[in-house]
This record gives sequence, structure tokens and C-alpha cells, in this order.
Amino acid sequence: MSHVDLYWLPLGAGGVAAVRWSGRVYEALAARRHHRATCDLYHSALEVRLGPDRFVVEMAPVWSSRQSDRGVVGEGAVGMPWLARSRLFRYEVRRWLGGTIPDVREAVASPCRLSADPHRARRLLDLAPAFPTVTWGRDELGAGEMWNSNSLIAWLLARSDHRTDLIEPPAGGRAPGWSAGLAVATRDTAPVEPVSLR
Repeated sequence: MSHVDLYWLPLGAGGVAAVRWSGRVYEALAARRHHRATCDLYHSALEVRLGPDRFVVEMAPVWSSRQSDRGVVGEGAVGMPWLARSRLFRYEVRRWLGGTIPDVREAVASPCRLSADPHRARRLLDLAPAFPTVTWGRDELGAGEMWNSNSLIAWLLARSDHRTDLIEPPAGGRAPGWSAGLAVATRDTAPVEPVSLR
């Protein structure tokens, strides 16, 4: 049995007041700039089952978990490249065997089953270490939108041949960074070799 499930988590889930507040400020400014109503903001994560193994794939701050074996396959800076010298300003890409999605109980309209194809699930997991770990919150790749956790999920789904055109955040919501991941995925065509998942 294999599947790929998508989870939509409200920005600031789990009571992280600073994240929730900064997200509201960002969205208020973005809505005003584009002359539209404000939306709820969402962060995305994946649960991938491949045979008997279950993985969580997401982007998170390096300091958000103390577990030593959490499947880290990449790291990047938050805000500005030079800030990455501090753990407080680094994110990590996780492909976590047996992992957990923090605050999954707060997920909205989730899980969304995207496929039950073992080949797509395996390709998605193989792709995780190849994700471009550029600076979170910036547009260093010229994708037209900031790079963040939604960029990771969109990039992985697009590169693993999932139907991203059918995916939308919950009603009244927005997933900043999603379109950036899709845009960069169309440029990335390098083959990916299978890797050990343990």
C-alpha cells in the first residue's frame, strides 16, 4: 500500500503567536497591494506511505524539534543568507521516516489523497534532497514569489508528476510560495537517482 497525502495547516498553528501575527501583517499588506480581501494563510506538509514505511515531508525551523533522527536532507537560511550562521535563522527539509506533523489536529480540509501510486511516492521521496534550499522568505530564483515551505511541497509534487492543477488550499485560504515552487519545478529537469530511505 502506498499513498501521498497533503495536509493544510493554518499559519501559526500550535499557538505560535509571533508566526500568526507576522502572517496576518504580511497578508494585510499583500491584500492591500493587490486590491483584494484578506485570506487565511496555510502551510503545507505531506505524509507519504511507501509499502510498510510512512514518511513526513515538510520544511521547518531547525530548532523546532529536538529529535536527533528526523530525516533532515537539506538546510537553508531564513530571511537573509548571512543569518544562517545562527540556528535561529535556519530551516531544514525533512524526509522523516515515522515522523509526525506538528499540530496536525489543526489541519483544515485534510488529508487530501493525491495519489496511491508507489512509483510517484518513491520519486517524491527521492527528490527531497534535490530541493533548492535558497533563502526562505526571498525570491532568489526569480519565481515571482517568496520561497518557503509551500514552495517545497509544490516543487516535490510537480517534479513527481502529481496533478498540481487540481490542488487548492481550503476555501478562503491562500498558500504563499506555492506558485514559486511550481515555477521552479518547470525549470528543473535533471534526473534524480533513487537513494536509501533509511
